[in-house]
Amino acid sequence: MELFLVLPVAALVWKIYQLTQRPGDRPLRFVTLCLLCATLSYPLAMPGGASGMDAVAGHGAAKIMQNVLLLFTVYSLMCFYLFSAEAPGARRRARVEAGVALAVAVTITLAAVTVPHEMFAGSFATADMAVPQIATFYAGAGLYLMYALGTAAWWTRRYAGMSRRPHSTGLWVTATGLWVTATGLGLMAVACAVRAVFVGVRWAGGTVPHPVMTSVAKLLVVSILLFVAGITYSGARARVASLRIWLRHRRAYRRLAPLWELLATAYPENVLRPASQALFDRWRARGVHRRYHRRMVECRDGLVDISPYLVGEDEDPAVLGGAGAADLAARLRRASVRIGGGVPAPRRAVPVAIGLGPDRHADVSELIAVSDALRNTEETS
Repeated sequence: MELFLVLPVAALVWKIYQLTQRPGDRPLRFVTLCLLCATLSYPLAMPGGASGMDAVAGHGAAKIMQNVLLLFTVYSLMCFYLFSAEAPGARRRARVEAGVALAVAVTITLAAVTVPHEMFAGSFATADMAVPQIATFYAGAGLYLMYALGTAAWWTRRYAGMSRRPHSTGLWVTATGLWVTATGLGLMAVACAVRAVFVGVRWAGGTVPHPVMTSVAKLLVVSILLFVAGITYSGARARVASLRIWLRHRRAYRRLAPLWELLATAYPENVLRPASQALFDRWRARGVHRRYHRRMVECRDGLVDISPYLVGEDEDPAVLGGAGAADLAARLRRASVRIGGGVPAPRRAVPVAIGLGPDRHADVSELIAVSDALRNTEETS
């Protein structure tokens, strides 16, 4: 189970990074707080994390902390919807909800610390619900979670469609993200509702089968993971798309190298000054994209300058329109030799290697084809 902690930790690290970039973004602040509380509560639900916490802070501390963190997880979720949709009176409602969450947290904490450690020992499955403080602890936390999750679900339907991007993307615009998030919230609400019923049954003197209670505990852990996955789905999908573009631009940048080197040698004044000299700029997405576009512009400017040399004196300049990549590569090599020899331009510039498509990708494809032809001629010579 410890391996599943990687997902919420990765999501939290990403949200913290986004928050450092946009510190004044209130919805992002609350969704980060929500993920922080959920991430911290997750290891406390596991036996190893609970025993470690109890060994440091005293017996029962892990149980108290886990429930308090869950309270503020769902409180932060409500505030996320309030502020992302700019709901009327959002700040006042957030303060009221904070007071309610704090009151419940104080109540369950006092209930837990006013009973002997022996009575508070064990798990939800073994606790003596006939003790009023124990029943108050579990019932108070469960009822607040039911209220908060129900309110969050209602606000989801009312506000998420009005939320500003990018906050609403993973919850409404992206169907998969909406489904996973809604599933996580629904499972959390179900788990809390069932646990509240268990408290009532056991307080009245009844019993609940241990396998049933264990299944509900696992359901709560799984629901937290689903919620974290859903709320970060759009960001993860965007990162995958960004990685694909990064790889495509980096590959195109390297494939344009033969053409760029020939044109940069002929016209060094066309080479633009790098915008950044940072050590890791060559690997950063922004740096890769910037170098790719700069190289494309430098190649296009160089082709404009060298184009008068590509057509012989007895040839029609229109011949370049139907020239293939291999033909253009051969003409470019002859032209570079003429430029190196100081031969003046025989005519005006003409269009060279113009893509047939309406977008920049078609233009880049033509440049890459010529560059690949230059590389092939280098390898065969």
